[in-house]
Amino acid sequence: MDQQITVAELFAGVGGFRLGLEGYSDNAKGWQLPAAGPYKTIWANQWEPGSDKRQFAARCYEDHFGKGSVVNEDIALVLDEYDAGRRAIPDVDMVVGGFPCQDYSVARPLSQADGIEGKKGVLWWSIYRFLRIQLAKSSNNARWCMFENVDRLLKSPAKQRGRDFAIILSCLASLGYSVEWRVVNSAEYGFPQRRKRVYILAERNVEWDLKERLLHGAMASAFPMEAPETVSYVDIPADPYVASQSFNLGGKISPFSDAGVMVWNRAITCRVLEAYNGPRKTLGDVLVPKAEVPEEFFVPESQREKWEYLKGSKKEKRTNKATGFEYSYSEGAMSFPDPTNKPSRTILTGEGGRGASRFKHVVQCEDGRLRRLVPDELDQLQCFPKGWTNTGMTDGQRAFCMGNALVVGIPHRIGIEVAKELSSQERMN
Repeated sequence: MDQQITVAELFAGVGGFRLGLEGYSDNAKGWQLPAAGPYKTIWANQWEPGSDKRQFAARCYEDHFGKGSVVNEDIALVLDEYDAGRRAIPDVDMVVGGFPCQDYSVARPLSQADGIEGKKGVLWWSIYRFLRIQLAKSSNNARWCMFENVDRLLKSPAKQRGRDFAIILSCLASLGYSVEWRVVNSAEYGFPQRRKRVYILAERNVEWDLKERLLHGAMASAFPMEAPETVSYVDIPADPYVASQSFNLGGKISPFSDAGVMVWNRAITCRVLEAYNGPRKTLGDVLVPKAEVPEEFFVPESQREKWEYLKGSKKEKRTNKATGFEYSYSEGAMSFPDPTNKPSRTILTGEGGRGASRFKHVVQCEDGRLRRLVPDELDQLQCFPKGWTNTGMTDGQRAFCMGNALVVGIPHRIGIEVAKELSSQERMN
């Protein structure tokens, strides 16, 4: 393939999209993942609200990819400076990012001069604004987009199910994009963690047959599924403002299922039954030798009872401290310790710290001692190289970064399919 695909990585974290697309190689450390295609990240942005002490992810990014490889500033202010002519942003072929799931309220309709705007600080609108900047510079820019978010994006908010995703689809359609989406549980495709996230792949100036793309597009090729028994169709409002005001208003169930395709504001969607027959990894596959586990990660016997309580089932009376209201509280039991012969549960940002927790992972050693997961294991559960976040962060910061990260192998597989399609188009031309 002759054509290079230049990439901008927004909300870059510690570089998950970049690793998935460009791959990595360090024989001395045993790091090896081939590139998904001819991808080259030429601009990135990462900013954690707060002081300089909160910018540990950006520093990790620079440690691996070089000084100046990431713009460590609020993306909204960066775009303001571009509009004011005080900052340059390069042309790119692809825009990627894992943006936080927030309120997608739309303040104004497209018909007004300033277009649509979300509430201040809502990060989807920074992506939308970045795409508009790219397309204003050249209609050939930002041909592809790839985004990641929590799967509840497809059904939020509770009072208007599916509204938020409809707004995003409407925004992309307004810019000329056709879209594929897929909820991927990484463990169902061989990865060592049960992490369910929605991935969105968009391409400009293409007109797919909806059902053909659903069954045989890039997402279906990357993540095989059984042919669906039923599909449904959804009309996406042409104006994101209209979507925000009326899409599925009063609906108790989102019209969006786990997989779908949209072309020109018409979408097809279906539930997914995975059809993967390849190798599979488990939590046990990423565990480091006991000799590499610092003593503070072992659970003291004096705390075992507290861990067992937090992990166990409950049905008890509790009292609201503020109001004095008494209520019944119940929850089911969790595996304790975590089984090592299966993929792990989803890792969260709070995996760090010594305190007992319902949601932290705990494994049992051969001698019967219990321990928490070390940061090198968290790195590998996200398919980053072992030690990727070992760049001067605290253990808690490393856990925070991995709890916010994506499974690197997912964008890697999507990137392979995009590169295949581009190569096929080059041969046809």
